[in-house]
Amino acid sequence: MLAKTALIFAWALASYALLLGWAATWAVAAPLSVSLGLALAAIGFSVMHDGGHRSYSRNSKTNRWAALALDFLGGSSYVWRFKHNVLHHSYPNVEGADDDIEFLPFLRLSPGQPRYWFHRFQFLYWPFLLLFLAPKWIFLDDFVAVARGEVGGHPLPRLGSKDWVTLFLGKLCFALWAIALPLLFLEPLPYLIGSAIVFGVQGFTLGLVFQLAHAVEGASFFPPAASDTLPWAEHQLATTVDFARKNPLLSWFVGGLNFQIEHHLFPQISHRHYPALAEVVREVCERHQIRVLEQPTLGGALAAHVRHLYQLGCPLEAADSTQPRMRAEPQRLTLET
Repeated sequence: MLAKTALIFAWALASYALLLGWAATWAVAAPLSVSLGLALAAIGFSVMHDGGHRSYSRNSKTNRWAALALDFLGGSSYVWRFKHNVLHHSYPNVEGADDDIEFLPFLRLSPGQPRYWFHRFQFLYWPFLLLFLAPKWIFLDDFVAVARGEVGGHPLPRLGSKDWVTLFLGKLCFALWAIALPLLFLEPLPYLIGSAIVFGVQGFTLGLVFQLAHAVEGASFFPPAASDTLPWAEHQLATTVDFARKNPLLSWFVGGLNFQIEHHLFPQISHRHYPALAEVVREVCERHQIRVLEQPTLGGALAAHVRHLYQLGCPLEAADSTQPRMRAEPQRLTLET
């Protein structure tokens, strides 16, 4: 993991340095901006995400430092742990609990969510919305969550003094490397255009991986208070989808998150072990006659996502009446530290 981490950070640093000191034309600056956006996303996938799940290292301090990569990128590792580790992993695709499927009013991702007239076009405009995802997280979502003390109606555990310091220093660090330093080298307009490309690519990439793993044709979505229930592991299997497992380059770049089933079943195991775990999971599921959701290729996953958006945007979709019910084991919403 250390070698991969060093390579990804070197990629990001090289793109950043070349963008500020060498990119004299847009023919050079645009590809470098895309490269930096992809590198920042890779840091999130492989370093920060594993650190946040305590799967980056056996050493707790190393995991903590890896998780702090999110604060360096402008987010909040504290808010993320509650939104992701507690809400999303406990209640994937559960309306009102999983904040990751709450894109209303712009996107309707679940059959139980209200449908507006413009959702019939969501299968066309969704890529445009993902371009704004990273700036929204950085400049809006974290502040709203901390100010309100909640995420999607669920109380956010109170920040301690160290958490406040981390939040402040993280935002300050981001402001220095992402805003102040570039403006020493660039004029305001080129800076704004370049930043739009960098953070647009970053947000699109991060958002797309989630969408392909959960918001696709075949994945199940559940109402907040369902009468019937599924055991925890079966619920994870019903709501998560593997995609392009045989694509090693993609697996490397997204930190194994195309093995989403394995990640949800074993979140504290390093993504390096997901390919081996996938074979075990399929053997066990076949033995117990449990369906495993998978798209063999990236293109197939994209097509399944677009079909999902199209079906939920139609005035009359059959999906509403065919969604299975949920039985998830009750879990206390506490912040994993």
